[in-house]
Amino acid sequence: MAKVITDRLAVLGMRQRQLAERANVSQAIVRELQYDTDRRRRSARTLEAISVALGLHPTHLLDVALGIVPKPVPLPEDPPQDFFVTWAQEQARLMSLVEDLHRKVDELRRSR
Repeated sequence: MAKVITDRLAVLGMRQRQLAERANVSQAIVRELQYDTDRRRRSARTLEAISVALGLHPTHLLDVALGIVPKPVPLPEDPPQDFFVTWAQEQARLMSLVEDLHRKVDELRRSR
């Protein structure tokens, strides 16, 4: 379940806080599920709310938790153009952050 949430957040360019708000759950619950830090059982309602907020089938996370192959995510027949624009912008932003990190690591190495 942790991988599903992490991967889906990355695809959507969403943060834990945003997911928690959309699912109407606490950010602590999202964090625990995303990092698999608390093995307690979650209610079907909580998992459904998070699944829907991630744009997945309502039973997706529950199916994963139960070891059942989840139902596929239906793709829209014509995805909106702004989805692709937003995705490309997010990829460019992430690449810029990676380049900045590489630059900072290089600077730290040179300063030693």
